[in-house]
Amino acid sequence: MAQQHTQEELDHLRHSAAHLLAAAVLELWPDAKPTIGPAIEDGFYYDFEFSSPISEKDFKAIEKKMTQLLADWKEFTHKEVTATEAKSLFADNIYKTELVDEIAERGEKITLYTAGTFTDLCRGGHVAEPRKQLQYFKLLTLAGAYWRGDEKNAMLTRIYGTAFPTKDALKAHLVQLEEAKKRDHRKLGKELDLFAFSPLVGPGLPMFTPRGTVIREELLHFVRRAKEKRGYSFVTIPHIAKTDLYIKSGHLGKYDAMMPIMKDKDGNEFVMKAMNCPHHFELFNSRPHSYRDLPLRFAENTAVYRNEKSGELSGLVRVAALTQDDTHHFVRHDQIQAEIEMILGLMKEAYNVFGFKDYHVQISIRDPKHSEKYFGDDAVWKKAETILVEAVKAWGAPYLVEEGEAAFYGPKIDIMVKDAIGRMWQLTTVQLDFVQAENFQMRYTGQDGQEHAPAVLHVAILGSVERFMGILIEHYAGALPLWLSPVQVAILPISDDQLEYAKGIAATLKEAGIRVETDERSESIGKKIREAQTMKVPVMLIVGKKEVEDETVAVRLRAEGDKGAQKIGDVITTLTEHIRTRS
Repeated sequence: MAQQHTQEELDHLRHSAAHLLAAAVLELWPDAKPTIGPAIEDGFYYDFEFSSPISEKDFKAIEKKMTQLLADWKEFTHKEVTATEAKSLFADNIYKTELVDEIAERGEKITLYTAGTFTDLCRGGHVAEPRKQLQYFKLLTLAGAYWRGDEKNAMLTRIYGTAFPTKDALKAHLVQLEEAKKRDHRKLGKELDLFAFSPLVGPGLPMFTPRGTVIREELLHFVRRAKEKRGYSFVTIPHIAKTDLYIKSGHLGKYDAMMPIMKDKDGNEFVMKAMNCPHHFELFNSRPHSYRDLPLRFAENTAVYRNEKSGELSGLVRVAALTQDDTHHFVRHDQIQAEIEMILGLMKEAYNVFGFKDYHVQISIRDPKHSEKYFGDDAVWKKAETILVEAVKAWGAPYLVEEGEAAFYGPKIDIMVKDAIGRMWQLTTVQLDFVQAENFQMRYTGQDGQEHAPAVLHVAILGSVERFMGILIEHYAGALPLWLSPVQVAILPISDDQLEYAKGIAATLKEAGIRVETDERSESIGKKIREAQTMKVPVMLIVGKKEVEDETVAVRLRAEGDKGAQKIGDVITTLTEHIRTRS
């Protein structure tokens, strides 16, 4: 049985590999300036300033040099030095000296770590036996990266790589990466004519084609129906609000992705909404509530707008305009546990439809060392965090607790799911908020006749619909299930003689609510089938002379091939049942 490694062990391995990368780069490009090289999810990177450009063609030489150097890397040794000593060592590297000054200003220890002949400024976290443990690495890609992520700073060259404890683990990861390239939703989205981006429209602002819009609307309808069955009430709000609303909620001041402020003709200041909760709070306050009204669940499928850096945008999975299947649950405190259980049940039911059955949970709590970043006192936060942990325990899924990842108004549950090739994606979010009820003076009349503040649960099941759509495209490798496919049936006449019969079949299918296209081109049937397969159409109905005479269609399925001649009525019965049950 393969040895299991903790995330900390993997991070130490990959950070050590980043040191090895930097050492090799300096051997090959002595005038290069190394900056920082952290471990990241599934790998590491190191940023360099090069005097002349390098390319991925140089990776082979770098990897060879890494292997050569590794022979002398018996261990990492470290020593504590003064700021003066460190700055003397890195006198020709402005990036390292800047880091030294920052570390000294914070009053922290300045430490150097050495392996072989390479010494780097580092706070630690390495493998004990680098020569033995760092054998299985691979350099992956190059990218540009601003120093410290600030576009006002110099553009550096970032080299990404990965490392694993065993040869088999590295090989499996590289196979997964190759499969991920084939499934890249940006590539498939273009090939399948689902969405487009335009530099004139702007980065991170996707436009959906007719085919892509079908998928998007099916997802929104699916999640709406699932919520309506559970008593959610759908509402509608505008896409802008006065800045006063977001000052009151605290977003203007604690949330750094708000869009720039606009002014109307009267001088009032407005902003595009980056979240929906303050609007929903005002809807709650628009009428009085009794304890009998709760839980009250406001739901809305609506766009929000985030002021993201262009370098952080990525296809549909990170956009500036995203549609949320957003809900806000206004609940009595004695209802919180049951409400979270209901939400997790809804989430599980929804995920099962897409074949997501492997879940992991992260409970994000505040950073206790920086309470100034959050609203609410210690007692409120402790209560909220305890409730979330108990709810996840009762649900029974594996979980971990992460400090510092909470929203500024409350802790949250993030649900991660594993896709078809083993990657984890964060989807559903459940945030428990005791703070905003006080900010907005939300109240209901209790059974005792007194006014009480509700708790608020901020929930999104799919999360960003754009992101969820991108994940699904990759999960299914573009071959979406029948109910979700933009074109569910392609009718392929063998010759023009069957065209009128094919059009009649198409009309019958459309009448039954099935999405259908007829290929009327004067192409060979082989070419028509190949192109329908390429476009991932689930069902092909081929009609030739015999099918016209017998009043049948020859059924061909995307995944199973030819299924023989069938009456169109039988085909419709089968298809409508599969669509209805989303099977």
